[in-house]
Amino acid sequence: MKTYFSSKLEPQNQSPRWRKVKTSLSLMLLGGGLALGGNYLFSTPRLDASIPATSNQTELNSNSSQQIASIPAPTNFVIDVVNKVGPAVVRIDSARTVETRLPEAFNDPFFRRFFGSQLEQIPETQVERGTGSGFIVSADGIILTNSHVVDGADSVSVVLKDGRTFQGKVMGIDSITDMGVVKIEAENLPTVTFGDSDNLQIGEWAIAIGNPLGLDNTVTTGIVSATGRSSSQIGVGDKRIDFIQTDAAINPGNSGGPLLNANGEVIGINTAIIQRAQGLGFAIPINTARNIAEQLIAKGRVDHPFLGIRMASLTPEVKQQLKTTQNLDLGDREGVLIIEVLPNSPAAQAGLRGGDVITMINNQPIKSADQVQQTVEKTQVGASLPLTLYRQDQTMNLNVQVGLLPSDALANK
Repeated sequence: MKTYFSSKLEPQNQSPRWRKVKTSLSLMLLGGGLALGGNYLFSTPRLDASIPATSNQTELNSNSSQQIASIPAPTNFVIDVVNKVGPAVVRIDSARTVETRLPEAFNDPFFRRFFGSQLEQIPETQVERGTGSGFIVSADGIILTNSHVVDGADSVSVVLKDGRTFQGKVMGIDSITDMGVVKIEAENLPTVTFGDSDNLQIGEWAIAIGNPLGLDNTVTTGIVSATGRSSSQIGVGDKRIDFIQTDAAINPGNSGGPLLNANGEVIGINTAIIQRAQGLGFAIPINTARNIAEQLIAKGRVDHPFLGIRMASLTPEVKQQLKTTQNLDLGDREGVLIIEVLPNSPAAQAGLRGGDVITMINNQPIKSADQVQQTVEKTQVGASLPLTLYRQDQTMNLNVQVGLLPSDALANK
């Protein structure tokens, strides 16, 4: 059998008498040990509520309590950011009245015959309510949020972290960039600090604060997963913006809340969510948001430049489709295919046609539709934009005078 305590074997030539002496000594020693131990146990005072402590013990306990109280609570940079920025993050509750639209089938006499009385009970209008987030950028109550949080709202209510509630006034919205500005009448409010979204690095910390799913003051963390994600890449082609991508959890209700760096500076406004994706969120870069917000505050709108074309990048798939359906072989040519030119648009007035391929703008090679969008967005309304086109085996140059995007424009550009 294996033993866990080593001992020396007794010599086999020891007499039985010697063994009895050793046994007696062992028992004496063992008994003395128990006696000593028992004396310690019974002679040590018990420190419980039934026995008063001595003055020395009271002093010891007091010193110990002071030492425990002086130990700082655990902290990290996220806690610091939340304590710094949290009071400036708000919940925005909106309400809008919409018309109740019944399916066309209910106008059929057959349905009217059987459900007429019930249809008459359906109200003509109903109130839709929504909740989003925002953050205070000035001590006198200017708040940045997303346009879809307050678009069309009949009333806007802003709830601060300390529980105070204010009626908000929408100063302006811009659906093209999903930006909105709200004003409340208050003073000495906590505000955020802006960071620089142009200098973001992939992998740096990202912290989102907002009210997802109606759960106020929720904090999630992650990293900046990517920058410069175009609207077409994330499936919101009607927007004109390059997004910050993050893996910080962002859910409905986070919209309009701040995305922060490790220093507690706002680097973006949380906005877009790809429903089919898991662990991906998107934010408007704060440098872009500030520029849009300044225009909304100044005049209540944003003037976006406009060409009036629908287009597609010349990918291998697009080239193959053109070759098959239009018998047009573009070979290894790169550029952007104009699919449609809107009537009376700046592009139509300049002579652009469907089927043209834009190869250069301002003498810079063009390889994607996103490049065209970015270039147009940076051009002043009324300025002339030189284009190089490929049309029916010929290269030609045209100048387009950039117009103002109509409020009801259906075109992306």
